Amino acid sequence: MGAQGTADLDFGAFPGKTDAKVDITGQTGIVSGSLAEAWIRPVNTADHYDEEHMVEDLRIYAGNITPGTGFTVFGYAGSSIGTTLIYGVWKIGWVWN
Repeated sequence: MGAQGTADLDFGAFPGKTDAKVDITGQTGIVSGSLAEAWIRPVNTADHYDEEHMVEDLRIYAGNITPGTGFTVFGYAGSSIGTTLIYGVWKIGWVWN
């Protein structure tokens, strides 16, 4: 496995927004052919309980790999992008190989 870690995905103050992203950097071994993955971690934050992480309708994707640097994790709220606002910080886990 290349690397793994956690990060905060911040949708901003209430009422929030429909999407957010966080750059995962410092991944010197990542190459253009690497596979990156991210998911929601059910861990308490200042904004949300762990249970909220398990039931909120968030879509999480990893992409935009930059060789020798890292990748980006994208989060989208709701079942229809652009119609639901999410606020605050959500915990995510990530891995690449």
